[in-house]
Amino acid sequence: MTLAARALAQLAAWPDLSEAEPSCGVGRALRAADGEIVHFHSDDHVDLYLTARAIKRFEEHLTATTAVQLVPGSQWVTLRIDVSADIHLLMTLVSLALQAHQAWPVPDDVPRAQCNDHLSSARPRENLGGG
Repeated sequence: MTLAARALAQLAAWPDLSEAEPSCGVGRALRAADGEIVHFHSDDHVDLYLTARAIKRFEEHLTATTAVQLVPGSQWVTLRIDVSADIHLLMTLVSLALQAHQAWPVPDDVPRAQCNDHLSSARPRENLGGG
């Protein structure tokens, strides 16, 4: 089992998250009541809908790790899963994302931003051990 598949299985067991088809059409996703939170695009790349406000608030911490990639103007962050510690970081960031969405929900009339996957065609697209 890959690290990303292990992370997906752990997060899918969280009561606030459920598996869903990703709106970008690539990989697998987890959503909360308010919308998609995590896209698992390959066996080593995950996009997380953190929100612009949370990214701005924690930008210094997010840029301090090489596992996180910020895309200017995006409300999503990309996390590279290479080692077990990256799973722990992902769990922390998903918890932060859930809190951010509950504290500062996106109004219904604002379209959801696309994940970062469409910005990099160089990422490998692997099966994550399932459909």
